[in-house]
Amino acid sequence: MTASKSLVGEMLQVQLAIDLIELGARLQVLETETDLSRARLIRLFKEVRGMSPPKGMLPFSTDWFITWLPNIHSSLFYAFYQRLKEQQNCERMEAFVKAYRLYTEQVDVDAAEPVLGLTRAWTLIRFFESDLLQQSTCTRCEGHFVAHAHTPDQHYVCGICQPPSRAGKTRRRAAQIAAPRETPIIRCQRG
Repeated sequence: MTASKSLVGEMLQVQLAIDLIELGARLQVLETETDLSRARLIRLFKEVRGMSPPKGMLPFSTDWFITWLPNIHSSLFYAFYQRLKEQQNCERMEAFVKAYRLYTEQVDVDAAEPVLGLTRAWTLIRFFESDLLQQSTCTRCEGHFVAHAHTPDQHYVCGICQPPSRAGKTRRRAAQIAAPRETPIIRCQRG
């Protein structure tokens, strides 16, 4: 019975690793969340993605999650995660994978990568677990948004209710530049 139990456990670990790799996980995330060896994870990554895992450090600042657009996306993802974990009784990583899939279904990923990549979503969860971030309730819309932990929030207003003055203008301008210009049609009036 022990051998079959360990085989099932290993199979579940491999499936979790595959799910995370397909969603864009970095090697450090896989090493932290599974019991599989580094060599095995690298082989699995190459098999699933057809390339070696990317190198580099993971994000480590809570400030990124507080800026305007990342805050909206992070808050949406965390709401999905929390609901799955608390109301659907999903295990931590099951809730994480399902919440990230829900998030990517809700945002426009056709144009580019989502604002909140999987590694940042995982880091967000870790920051909440480490009590570095909290949810603050907007006094206008009553939505719950990611904020620095232990920050007074009795007058908190979210970035949707009160966007910064430059919010969204950079993307809109870039889209205007990239779009082909149409020649205006000039019509003469006949009278």
